[in-house]
Amino acid sequence: MNYEELCSFEVLYRAYKIARVGKREKQGTAQYEANALACTERLSRILLNGNYIPSKFETFYVYEPKKRLVQAPAFVDKVVQHALVDNILYDAITRSFIQDSHASQVWKGMHVGLDRLRAQMREYFQKRKGHDETARRAAGLPFRPGEQWNYADGWILKADVHHFFASIDHDILKQKLRRRVADNRVFELMCTYIDSTDGLPLGYQTSQLLALMYLDEFDHWVKETLHARYYGRYMDDFYIIHEDKAHLQKCLALIRERMDTLKLELNGKTAIFPLKNGINFLGFHTYLDSGGKVIMKLRRDSIDRMKARIRAWRADYPAGKVSRDKILTSWRAWDAHASHGDTYTLRQKIAAQVSEIVGLQLEARKPIRHPQNEQAKKLIQKMRRDGKIKPLPPAEPPEGFPW
Repeated sequence: MNYEELCSFEVLYRAYKIARVGKREKQGTAQYEANALACTERLSRILLNGNYIPSKFETFYVYEPKKRLVQAPAFVDKVVQHALVDNILYDAITRSFIQDSHASQVWKGMHVGLDRLRAQMREYFQKRKGHDETARRAAGLPFRPGEQWNYADGWILKADVHHFFASIDHDILKQKLRRRVADNRVFELMCTYIDSTDGLPLGYQTSQLLALMYLDEFDHWVKETLHARYYGRYMDDFYIIHEDKAHLQKCLALIRERMDTLKLELNGKTAIFPLKNGINFLGFHTYLDSGGKVIMKLRRDSIDRMKARIRAWRADYPAGKVSRDKILTSWRAWDAHASHGDTYTLRQKIAAQVSEIVGLQLEARKPIRHPQNEQAKKLIQKMRRDGKIKPLPPAEPPEGFPW
């Protein structure tokens, strides 16, 4: 789709109907919706004439899971961004993404990322076990099936980019975007959003894709040059699993150098941990026991936040400050997220407490047995067969790095 097609009434009206979902009670949405046909026709004309300028942000803070400044666009800007992302940017930007980049994509997300981490830990255990069994048999050493060995030993490099969105360099970002967007007017429109603030604003839909694109070549470099088989990234949060700590130390030094070229830096929590200690990733603490079982526990801060909500609901619900529907919506969302880990007993206790507050008999979800990762994997394989995913050519290993 080119710029003129993007600015057509039909495309923008379709984007408006998507943008209003879940937001129709907000003032900006209601004002647009009251005159939707006229507003969309005017927006089409402004875009075609090159007179479109994004409105000022609505700024506010969110505090879960940590304090962040959100710069939310006006509703009319959301319409333009939906038209851009859904019709041009998504396919242009995501076609080269690796399987293990999980954020802000169709058929991906937090829970697919967790499923993938679980699968990687299992594969790591089985691979080490198989190598050890083969080596012991080749050396003529005794081996008894079922005997427990330390196949779960290993190391995790866990890293997080410091102030990722705020630190993204506009010049580097535009160079990367220019290679993927051929239409000059689409590129100029994207530059309007990029230049609206330092870094990238958290509330823009376009910011999510641009941030992922900013580290896409880094993902390929980690997989194809560092040969990190067990790697995963969710936006600015990533990990590498390997059996050799010294190897990960060399990788970390090279990663810091690579981040320097992107004008980014890793935060102070970046470190290398024993695999048996587990990893905090996407709201869960995940570790591998000596028998090869992957244990996934909800992080303490998520549990504490839910308990704080329950304490507030005990006082606010009888006083009429919060509705039953709002309580049930919040609890169901938390229960659905928590059900991806080994949390059934915990969730039963929480369900009983919420039941007591709202006067209904609530049941926790059954534990999830079929990972969403399998659906995502099948979709990605189909896209590769259809030529919709074209990986970047492999880079040469850094000079002096042993493989």
